[in-house]
Amino acid sequence: MTSAPLAAVTGAEGFIGSHLTEALVSRGYRVRAMAQYNSFSSYGWLETLAPDVLDQVEIVLGDVRDPGSVRGLLEGADAAYHLAALIAIPYSYRAPHSYVDTNVTGTLNVLEAVRALGTPRLVHTSTSETYGTAQTVPITEDHPINTQSPYAASKAGGDRLADSYHASFDTPVVTLRPFNTYGPRQSMRAVIPTVIGQVAAGERVITLGDLRPTRDFSFVKDTAQAFLAAGTAPADRVVGRTFNSGTGGEISVADLVTLIGKVMDVPIEVREDDERIRPAASEVMRLVADASRLTAATGWQPEHTLEEGLAHTVEFFRDPANLARYKTGIYNI
Repeated sequence: MTSAPLAAVTGAEGFIGSHLTEALVSRGYRVRAMAQYNSFSSYGWLETLAPDVLDQVEIVLGDVRDPGSVRGLLEGADAAYHLAALIAIPYSYRAPHSYVDTNVTGTLNVLEAVRALGTPRLVHTSTSETYGTAQTVPITEDHPINTQSPYAASKAGGDRLADSYHASFDTPVVTLRPFNTYGPRQSMRAVIPTVIGQVAAGERVITLGDLRPTRDFSFVKDTAQAFLAAGTAPADRVVGRTFNSGTGGEISVADLVTLIGKVMDVPIEVREDDERIRPAASEVMRLVADASRLTAATGWQPEHTLEEGLAHTVEFFRDPANLARYKTGIYNI
């Protein structure tokens, strides 16, 4: 009897990583899931997955900054999904060195392990932030890279390493560049959980940063399916290529708040907080995806409208057990 294929996932304890782990199990994979080592033996959001899902998951504590840790994770894997990263843009202004360590050196360690072990497929995670403010819309994968924050620069560095390993060593890497993902389990550092979390906690006057930027928001289950598409499509269609995932729609932060108020049936007043505003030249003002390349190569398409995804997210945050995991009264940098 043939055993189920094994997928290795870095950053599995996080927001998108935990949803991807669920999606992989539902697709018939066993998952070896890396959670960042900590002395509390915390597995992050993996701890909330259903028992029948966790039966197919081997959780290991490790760190992508350590080559040996990464190699152990990937040993025997049929596919690797590299999601581990530092992602909070405001914190990258304070601690840029740590972003290079995790997002550049960590990616190098994954690429080296894939190369040494002969892993058949690596899906590397990029970000729409590498494009900077849109110069043309919708944004295709050929849009110029314009990194406006240390976070974006560190992610672009990882992307360039991935490209170079494919060119130099024929490493079977696919780069997925998700636009803004939202949904259950997202941290309060992102705008949608910031709004929903504050309102779910009883606030009606909430604090936000700049309300003008527009974003293309994808529900997390759709993003997880985009990862699966990149990881399972025939190699000649995807390997060595970069793909956007997004909806092709955009909405301003101001209009997003209004829509959330409609979904939650609550009037929301916004107060601007200077601490939450990025430096002027660092703010990315407009992002909207052209994901037609991914659709053409794999057939992937988003299945959730923004209102549908927001409704699922609101349901999650209105559960007292989930809301209790968040500190809604502070600025989560």
